[in-house]
Amino acid sequence: MKNLEKYLTLLDEVDGLLLTSEYSRFYGAEYNISEGVAIVTRKGCRYFTDSRYIEAAQNGIRGFEVMEVNAKNPYRDLLNKAIEDFEVKTLGFEEGYLTVAEFNMYEKVLNAKLVPMHEKIAGFRAVKEDWELELMRKAQEITDKAFAEVLPKIKAGMTEKQLQAELIYCVYKNGGENLSFDPIVVSGPNTSLPHGVAGDRVIQEGDFITMDFGALYGGYCADMTRTVALGFVTEEMEKIYNTVLKAQEAGLAATYAGALGKDIDAAARKVIEDAGYGEYFGHGYGHSLGLEVHENPSPNSRGTEPMPAGIVASAEPGIYLPGKFGVRIEDVVIFTEGGHENITKSPKNLIIL
Repeated sequence: MKNLEKYLTLLDEVDGLLLTSEYSRFYGAEYNISEGVAIVTRKGCRYFTDSRYIEAAQNGIRGFEVMEVNAKNPYRDLLNKAIEDFEVKTLGFEEGYLTVAEFNMYEKVLNAKLVPMHEKIAGFRAVKEDWELELMRKAQEITDKAFAEVLPKIKAGMTEKQLQAELIYCVYKNGGENLSFDPIVVSGPNTSLPHGVAGDRVIQEGDFITMDFGALYGGYCADMTRTVALGFVTEEMEKIYNTVLKAQEAGLAATYAGALGKDIDAAARKVIEDAGYGEYFGHGYGHSLGLEVHENPSPNSRGTEPMPAGIVASAEPGIYLPGKFGVRIEDVVIFTEGGHENITKSPKNLIIL
């Protein structure tokens, strides 16, 4: 079933859908235009964008009538014309992506009742089609190549910012079309910050270095974290690293279609708790990803529903000792019947450069 056909199945509840987020427009049109609005009904579908993107939209979008927005034909007029032409009384919208100001504007100018339907509209993206999985495998392959290429560049005396620049270059050099998110590159005591920001700290011998990053390819995200050491590690550093690795292995062993997210999280968390570091693992075990780097459902303590086959999610336990150091190891896996496919191929043994 094409993605647009999936959206049409929601039209027993409303007369049409108003797609305002880049992600839902991309999913429905199977083509990415960064600016625009789309309307989906059984009587017709229209995609509106301005002169900067109109040629690309006309050439790339299928299943929608593409129309140009300009001063003479603003969004409100074109949307209301579609509402009239397609006899729309109720419009499902993505409340999760609209600001209050945007919602108030649409509610004021549109000649249809707005009905919140964010979860149902976004829900289709959870289980990936085969062609989506291929794009995500490619994004992860690029990420793996970038990691392999950046390792020899890590030297004592360079700053976190310099390493981050090298990492970003390696992502683009190997085919990344963008970054899934702003990379996390931290070293030494800064590795205790799960979402630390690269700064001017100089990398030194004896540091852990954590790199959390991902390539964007074909609109789909990759995500990976590796913690490596420079020069040497202490006994404590090695113990923490091995504990995190064992925790991830326990989580992966519990990862299969039908498993509850909270059970996967618990399997990994138990390893860390049994080692005495439970208070230092504060975030969830993982999250789904796709067009966005954080999607649902996710393998974490709030996951009370069975994870279906075709979900793509991260596996990323960590231990963070404030003021000392931290370790996180992250792979991305596809949930399958009876197991999973790990699409992250970078080594996970403790690497000492």
